[in-house]
Formats: sequence, structure tokens, C-alpha cells
Amino acid sequence: MKLKNTQALTSFNYGWLLKRIFPYINKFLGRVILGFLVAIPVGLLDGVVSFSLKPYMDYVVGKQNLIIFGHEINYIILAYSMPFAIVLFAVLQGLLRYLNSYLTDWTSLKITNAVKTDLFSKLVFMDTSFFDENSSGMIINRYLIDPDTASRGIVDYIKTFIISFFGAFSLLAVMLYSSWELALVGVLVLTFAFVPVFFIRKKIKSVSNKNTVISGNITTIMNETYSGNKVVTAYNLQDKQRLLFNKGIDDSFKVSISLTKRVGWMSPLMYLIASFGIAFVLFYGTKLIYEGSMTAGSFASFVTSLLLLYKPVKTLGNTLTSIQNIFVAMGRVFELFDYIPQIKDCDNTIPLPQLCNNIKFENVSFGYTENVNVLNCINLEVKKGETIAIVGNSGGGKSTLVNLIPRFYDVNSGAIKFDGINIKNFKLSELRNNISFVFQDNFLFTGTIKENIMLASENATEEDLNNVLAASHLKEVIDTLPDGIDTILGERGLTLSGGQRQRVAIARAMIRNTPIVILDEATSALDNESEAVVQKALDNLIKNKTVFVIAHRLSTIKNADRIAVINDGCLVELGTHEELMKIPNGQYKHLYEMQFNNTTEAVI
Repeated sequence: MKLKNTQALTSFNYGWLLKRIFPYINKFLGRVILGFLVAIPVGLLDGVVSFSLKPYMDYVVGKQNLIIFGHEINYIILAYSMPFAIVLFAVLQGLLRYLNSYLTDWTSLKITNAVKTDLFSKLVFMDTSFFDENSSGMIINRYLIDPDTASRGIVDYIKTFIISFFGAFSLLAVMLYSSWELALVGVLVLTFAFVPVFFIRKKIKSVSNKNTVISGNITTIMNETYSGNKVVTAYNLQDKQRLLFNKGIDDSFKVSISLTKRVGWMSPLMYLIASFGIAFVLFYGTKLIYEGSMTAGSFASFVTSLLLLYKPVKTLGNTLTSIQNIFVAMGRVFELFDYIPQIKDCDNTIPLPQLCNNIKFENVSFGYTENVNVLNCINLEVKKGETIAIVGNSGGGKSTLVNLIPRFYDVNSGAIKFDGINIKNFKLSELRNNISFVFQDNFLFTGTIKENIMLASENATEEDLNNVLAASHLKEVIDTLPDGIDTILGERGLTLSGGQRQRVAIARAMIRNTPIVILDEATSALDNESEAVVQKALDNLIKNKTVFVIAHRLSTIKNADRIAVINDGCLVELGTHEELMKIPNGQYKHLYEMQFNNTTEAVI
């Protein structure tokens, strides 16, 4: 699944999207509803000022007493009490706005965090191929930024919509109370003002999708500049990275401004429509006043309501535009939720028994892309407790072969079997719990050395830990560190040397204590001195295990029980070191002689 190619096809299926997001809203439904209920009076109070103008103009300015339910109120009392009443209403509205904002932010953050945690739960179980196909920047954008836009915005904009809607409603009510004839004009203006919103939906979706891709590229450039800072400095790539970053920023600007050009006319058009309404109101209202069918106070109240109505109408238009953007982001989020990893447990898994006899590759073929095989019809049997070394030309499929054992990828054809049982019949978690890995570039997490080791077996005892520290030759490193095993490692463990990182990885594999061990070029990046220490640690790791070793230096695998030579995806030779050296013009013999007779290391 290439994230940059997804199109958020469900963006206009509003009912379906709301149904999908509702379980997250439902967790906090009480507060969400309370926030929406508080938003109603916040909006309704917008009409207080315009409504107060009618009695003020007609009675205070006109020096007439006001009669309410048979009680007469002196216009002087009215004149002094109305300003205080307006302030009181403003204070009340301010308190309600604060409460509404707090409730909205609280529920929005809770909903967003719930979506993010569920998405991350999906992410950690994604196939290896998913991470092969998608950049870190794209994944960060899709798994962090889209949920923010989709889930946090939905509550906030619905709240804004409610406030604006009831604000418009209260102002329309004041207009109807002042003059129903002129109110018809206001309703007509309101209706036409919303028309432009429905013409920009597809453009918003297109721009949003493009911006997600561009933002992902920008984040990737940032990540690569950080992670590859030494390469950037060594090869003077600063200008190249700067130009790539600037291009991403320019592309983002162009896409965003294209939306502005198409959406920017909405506010002026809405204002123009409103101005026609105001002009007609002034013309027709003056006529009604002259005819005596409308008081000056009613007219002042009506005009004020109409002018104030423009703000909630404009807000409603902008909110509807923003909500469309939210639905596009929501569509992208649920695309991620609906993606089913290709590598998953079968319907009827069986317990993984202890390995008793062998691991078999039966006619195994595999390719990363369709119709292009990396491995072709591999047949190989590895007995329990055997160490088998895998050598061959660069790109020949060595690492791919061992990556199929823990099902990082699934075979295209054939099968891998443990004691005659296809590994697809076992639970993924059980299968991988029986395999330990030491790679060429072992990833260490931010945290202490102890935490990195204990990740592999959280139930290990202190005695277990001390044993693996000694066996991995890591204790001598720890003794030199101020905080010992509790030393905090930097990102990716870069505060340690290559050999030290490898020993941490070996200790992590040791404490896991699995029957199967995979060593993928575990010493190829080390100098001779570091390699010698790491090799001793590896020897301790693989005792009484079934071991797959991929080695760059043939000297490290001479003592393997058997050696498999894989070139161009095919198993071409298999045997002990002595057996393979006896094959005339054999490929292993050729590789060995290149390294030792000519003192030239072949890249294998």
C-alpha cells in the first residue's frame, strides 16, 4: 500500500464517515453533548444587542415609558438599566464561551488521542513491505497529522457551526420580530451566501491529498538530513538538501495558493450578496418608516441584526469549507484503519511445537515485485542444532532467504516448514518468539542499555542479565561508563561504537534464549579487533541453537556445519567448507580464493 497514491475515495460519504468516527466520540459523548448545549445560548445571545436597540430607540430616545405585561417602566430607568443589562449579558456569554472552549478542547484532544493510539496499534503490526514502500515523512503525516485534522477538528467545527447557526437564528428572529417583510430578504441573502461552498468540495479534496504527499516529502527530507548528517557533511550535500527542501516548500505553496485562488472569492462574493440585501433593506425600510408601518427603533434593530448576521453567515461558510477538509482527512484516516496487512495469522492457527528435527525450504520462490523473483525454487533442509552459513554474490537473495523464516515477507510459492508443518499455520507472535536476530545495523532505542537488552525478555531475572552481559563481552564496556548499564543511549544508540552496539544487540538476542538464531552480516561493518570480540560473543550466542549465518568475510563461517551458496536467487552449492573447496571451478572456492589467495575481499 503506497500511501501517496491513496485518494480518500470516501471523502464525500459523510454518513459513513460520521458512523466510523462516532465510536470515538461516543466514549466522551456526555461532555460532547454538554459542549454543544452550551454552544446554543452562546450563539443565541448574539441577538441581544440588536434586539435591545428597538426599545432603546423607540422608548429611551423617543422619551416614552415602556409597558410590559401591564407594568409601566419609566424611560429614564430604562435608559440607565439597559447598558448594565448588555454588560451582564456579555459577561454571561463570555463565561459560556470559556466553558464551551474548555469542553471542546478536552473532548477534541481525547478523541484525537484515542484515534492516534488505535492507528499506532495498526502501524506496529504493518508488514515489512509497508515500511519498504512508504517514506518516514509520509507515515508521520498520515498517522499523526491526519488524525489531528480529522478527529480534533470535527468537534471544534461542529461547535463553531452550532454557535454560528444559533447566532444567525437569533438575529433572524430579531429581524422577523422587527419586520417579517424585510426578514424574507435576510433569509434569501443567507441562502445564496451558502451556494459557493458546494462548488469547491472536489478542489479541497485534491489539494488536501496533494499537500499530504508534499508534507510527507518535506518531513522525509528533514529526517534524512538528521539521520544522514555525516554523509551530508562529508559529501558537501548541504546545498542539495537545501534545494530539495526549498522545492518541497515551493510545491506546498503552489498547491495551497491554487486553493486560495479558487476559494478566496467566497468571502467577497458573500459580502457582495450581503451588500445587495443591505441596499434593498435600506431602500425598502425607509419606505416602510415613511408609511408608518415600521418604527425607527425596529428599523435600527433590523439593520443591526442584518449587519451582525454577516459574521455568523461568513463563519458558517468557512466552517463548512473546513469541515469538508476534515472529511477528506477522515477519509484518509479510515483508509489506514481498513488496510489489512498481507502477512497475518491464518484462521486456524496451531501451537508452535518445540523444533525437533529440521527446518525445510521446499521449492521456495519469492520476489518483492510482481513477476521479478529474487529467489527461485530454493530447496534446503537445516537440521536442528545445525549452523548453516549462507554466502553468495551481492544482491543474490541471502538476506531475503532468512527474512522469510520469521515471515517478514511471505513466499510467493513453495513453503517453509518446521518439522513438516508450514510456518503459516503458526501464530506470528509464537513464530517470532522462537527466533533471535542480530543484524549488521542493529537498531537501538532511546533509553538505557539495560532497557534495550530487556526488551527481548521483560521477565528475565538479574541473574539472567548478568550472565548475558558476561557472555556477550559487554560487561567490560559497561564498567567503563559512568552510569554503567543504566547509561542513556542517544537516538539509534549512536553514543556507542559499532562494536559496542553489536554486543548490546547480541546480549538482547541472548536473553531471549530462542532455539533459532539468525545472524545477518553481524560483523561485516566492524574492524578486525572489534570483530574478534563480537565473534566470541556470537559463539556464545549460537551454542546448541539452530543458526543461519550470512557472512561477508568467509573466515567467519569456515567452521559452520554446512555452507549454502546462493547466486542470483538460486541455491548453486551446498556442503561443508572442505567439500565445497574440492569442487573444480566451484563458486565458493572462487570466492574463498579471491579473499585469501589474492588478499582481496570480495563483496558477497
